[in-house]
Amino acid sequence: MRKRRVIINTDAKNEADDQFAIVHGLLSPTLDMRALIPAHFGTRRSQRSMEESREEIDLLLDLLGLTDSVTVANGAATALPDEHTPMDSPGARLIIEESKLASEDDPLYVAFLGPLTDMASAILLDPDLVRRPVVVIWIGGGGYRGFDEGPGIEFNLSNDVHAANVVFGSGITVWQVPRDVYSKVSVSYAELEEKIGDAGPLGRYLIKQLHEWNATYHSEPIESRSLGDSPAIALMLFPWSGNFRVRPAPRFGADGSYLPGSNHPIRVCEEVDVRFLLEDMFAKIRAFGREHG
Repeated sequence: MRKRRVIINTDAKNEADDQFAIVHGLLSPTLDMRALIPAHFGTRRSQRSMEESREEIDLLLDLLGLTDSVTVANGAATALPDEHTPMDSPGARLIIEESKLASEDDPLYVAFLGPLTDMASAILLDPDLVRRPVVVIWIGGGGYRGFDEGPGIEFNLSNDVHAANVVFGSGITVWQVPRDVYSKVSVSYAELEEKIGDAGPLGRYLIKQLHEWNATYHSEPIESRSLGDSPAIALMLFPWSGNFRVRPAPRFGADGSYLPGSNHPIRVCEEVDVRFLLEDMFAKIRAFGREHG
């Protein structure tokens, strides 16, 4: 069976949705997981955010029985200082090396569930990378359509605006999933219990950590959570599960606003098949729970 070569770059301990996306990707037989790269998520919640992402990845691999079976390469610990200086890291170097193995009929897909720091660093370290068949899928940026969910600058963008400008200005193939799309992938506590509550230690951990995150960071009553990083997995599994519009690549202002940019064409996802995404993920987690007691 032919597989799609992928890397997931994830700020895994930032919220409670990366965990679902990572597990979904690892349980999908058509994805050849070349590596997981732990990413930073700024300093507002932690001074060691990349290290916390690494610890969360290691925990998930243990729950999946995949410790030492999947390459993990640490990403940058902080954002780029400007648009010209890379943050060299094993993760950025791994992206470069994997890109050299890509071909037109076997491209490399790199999904970013947090900031674009490691992709921008890879481009700055090896400018020829942008001419290789690499697809960057980014969960980030505000909506384009005159409305958006949430105030202020979108979180993933806020953690490295310089990196976003490097990537969007480079000409590399970009599929962007902005906030007004990814925020619609919501699940309720009741749905999670019904779908994966009996899926063994893995299912129980996924639900538990989501409850704990909500209890810590939400003051108002809540019984749901958006699994906003999961569209990246759905688009790698089945690219036609998203509706895209081709747009000229923008630049990003310090406040997250869209400004005139390089005009390289990028694909912006305007809708994702949430039914396919969630049901496929739930089915794979349930199957794993059955197979592993």
